[in-house]
Amino acid sequence: MTLYLQFIRRNWPLLCFGFVSIFWGNFGQSFFVSWYGAHIQESLGLSAALYGSLYSAGTLGSALTIMAVGGLIDRWPLQRFAAAAGAGLMLACLIMLLSYHALTLLLGFYLLRLCGQGLLPHTAQTTMARYFDGDRGKALSLSASGVPLGEIILPLLAVALIAAVGWRGSWLVFAASVPLLYIPLILYLLRRAPEDTNTPPAQQTNATHDTSKGRRYMLRDYRFWLALPTVLTAPFIVTGIFIQQSFILTAKNWDPLWLASCFIMYGAAHWLASLFAGVLVDLFSARRLLPFMQLPLIAALAVLALYNGQWVAPVFMILLGSTIGVVGPITGSLWAEVYGIGKLGSLRSLLTAFMVLSTAISPVLFGVLIDAGISVDGLFGSCILGALAASALVIFSYPRLKLD
Repeated sequence: MTLYLQFIRRNWPLLCFGFVSIFWGNFGQSFFVSWYGAHIQESLGLSAALYGSLYSAGTLGSALTIMAVGGLIDRWPLQRFAAAAGAGLMLACLIMLLSYHALTLLLGFYLLRLCGQGLLPHTAQTTMARYFDGDRGKALSLSASGVPLGEIILPLLAVALIAAVGWRGSWLVFAASVPLLYIPLILYLLRRAPEDTNTPPAQQTNATHDTSKGRRYMLRDYRFWLALPTVLTAPFIVTGIFIQQSFILTAKNWDPLWLASCFIMYGAAHWLASLFAGVLVDLFSARRLLPFMQLPLIAALAVLALYNGQWVAPVFMILLGSTIGVVGPITGSLWAEVYGIGKLGSLRSLLTAFMVLSTAISPVLFGVLIDAGISVDGLFGSCILGALAASALVIFSYPRLKLD
């Protein structure tokens, strides 16, 4: 903890920028949007299948857009890119407020997923990976702390606002928070960050941008394809679990309030695991930790598949939170270690698109399997086999790479 405190004192403006960008990005994350599902379906008269299809379609569209616009962070000043992403999030919240038709809701989901799940975290983590070298892991874990804090605070805030002003009114509050809080705050923080932070890599006088590897190199690198399943497994499975949590509640006979209370433990485990993983990345490198990244996920799935009882819920949520906590610093550092930082925005936007695509597919796939009658132990036992196979492949990718 002393290492973190000293690091924060030296670099607080840029670290706070990453933290608040990720925190506001929570408005587009599945764990937050899921609290509105029942209200939206009832208000618009949507079936569960149509609602899920709209959400997946918006997510897929956002993934394709991220590939096109994410690389702009390599060429635009950071203030402009972050403010544009924030403005997109504000527009998304306003569209959610005004959604009275399925097509309007689709547009709202698209912008929420593009700016919330995609561009705001992309902005934060690209910045952390680019401007912190020896402390990259700690920077990524500190900025990523915006997610577990959101997981603890925002569901309670959403429930309170829905009760006070209705589900539509709550989106107006979230929209207003962007111009009133987020954009002034990031502009203040970036004015106090090092001067080169706001100069795009493509305009810097050093050779960093030219010597970095780009998308074409990465896509031709066989090691990338061996590592990709491991990188995508956790977001794929965790999103499927969250969106289809009613299946788990029924099978395990858990009270929804009991599972909701376990989200506090999930958020705490997420935060602590992220801080711990950040230190390990700086000590050992992300590529050496990659084969071990899925151990908490495999343990979580095994507990869920093999055991019953109320005690399983907190243990499962703690392990699941630990999984997401270690994934952020490891995968966030990996691409900078292997391919350089000059074109990191372009690389990360492509990886973000892959991740978003995986989170669009898993709720549909899980739903098809559930409708076909698969059991809890069958579903999550299959997930364990997939995670083990991905971990086996990754051994032959970047961990074998020797960097200068």
